[in-house]
Amino acid sequence: MNTNAFPIPWQQRDRLALPVAELRKVAHALRRQVIKLVRRHGQGYVQQGLGAAEIFASLYFNDARIDPAHPRWEERDRCILSTAHNSALFHAALALRGMIPAELLDDYIKDGSALEINVSERLGPVVEGTFGSLGQGLSVAAGMAAASRISGVDYRVNVILGDGELEEGQVWEAAMFAGSQRLNNLCVILDLNWMQVEGHTDDVLRLAPIADKWLAFGWNVIELDGHDLCALLKAFADARAETTKPTIIVATTVPGKGVSLLEGIISHNAKLPAEVADAALEELGEIA
Repeated sequence: MNTNAFPIPWQQRDRLALPVAELRKVAHALRRQVIKLVRRHGQGYVQQGLGAAEIFASLYFNDARIDPAHPRWEERDRCILSTAHNSALFHAALALRGMIPAELLDDYIKDGSALEINVSERLGPVVEGTFGSLGQGLSVAAGMAAASRISGVDYRVNVILGDGELEEGQVWEAAMFAGSQRLNNLCVILDLNWMQVEGHTDDVLRLAPIADKWLAFGWNVIELDGHDLCALLKAFADARAETTKPTIIVATTVPGKGVSLLEGIISHNAKLPAEVADAALEELGEIA
């Protein structure tokens, strides 16, 4: 992805705070890259990648304080991908943000590559942790948020959580701990796409009422459309302003968002034939 089309100093330390108009371009660019990465192998986590593009654009290109040139900057905001399988989108976001070389995307899920199908720390310090087993991310995030308070180093911890992960008991132990400790520097973004390996989440375990559960654990809860950039930016700002509670942003997203052939199809690890990928890229304004 050529970042020269964006007149923003991508390498700057701290928050980029891109405006909504630029974030729309970022989300669109991320969707194109997700298709291109999954196209090479004909199958992958394309539906989640397309669906969460606005979440990643808002987090990495507006809210999070990071320094691409110094990924272990002590005061950086920690960004944890608990849904580690959403790797095409994650790697695309890192490349566009300048945190990994764009040419490294050519190695995506090749044998021996650090860009694995499940994001791992083999990629280096740009990855805060390996979470191939779903349900672990919030526990680590809560520990990091508590560590900030103990050490006196000021940073926020953001964790992208999948709705299928809510079936894991470990998530609720971490939620109870974070609420009890009033970790107001912790923010969960729940990618609520109603999709997991076995199909629709309600066909496995009923998740509702989601907001009430988190409220009961002492969290600040914000519900929104996960494709509404204005709502996402306000939610992140409100989370930063919260002084007594951790925040969860319950972001409802549509699998395959932005590509008419794929939109709304629940497929955890989707097949993506070359002709479908090419049609998707054409719809997104790029020829394969």
